[in-house]
Amino acid sequence: MKGESRPPASSEGVRERMSRQRVRNTEPELALRRELHRRGLRFRVHRRCLNGLRRTVDIVFGPTKVAVDVRGCFWHGCPEHAVPPKANATWWQEKLQANRRRDDETEAAMTESGWAYVVVWEHEDPVLAADRVERLVCERRSRP
Repeated sequence: MKGESRPPASSEGVRERMSRQRVRNTEPELALRRELHRRGLRFRVHRRCLNGLRRTVDIVFGPTKVAVDVRGCFWHGCPEHAVPPKANATWWQEKLQANRRRDDETEAAMTESGWAYVVVWEHEDPVLAADRVERLVCERRSRP
């Protein structure tokens, strides 16, 4: 996948829409961060957590080793909402599978290093997602 050229967009509208896609600070990520901050939780954003792993995590609670990955349904293959594109289908299938493999590798490396890794999908209610994260952070704070 790396170094492979992208196929042309299926239309000018698609090209324009895809060029505006955010990588960081997406609306679901900002909503979750606002809710966590409202609850008094403090965290770092877009941090590398492991030496040798050139990947960042969206929300990081360093002292408790809790990492939160906010995933978009399309880009990360949400089991509930992912719909494969019809145009350039083979290229997109390979691209999205590579994303899922990378997600799995990142999660495995983090958990093997003692991190709690929380996946929050863009369609999740930020209040309910914050409940999960807060509970985990509090549990890990109270560990001996």
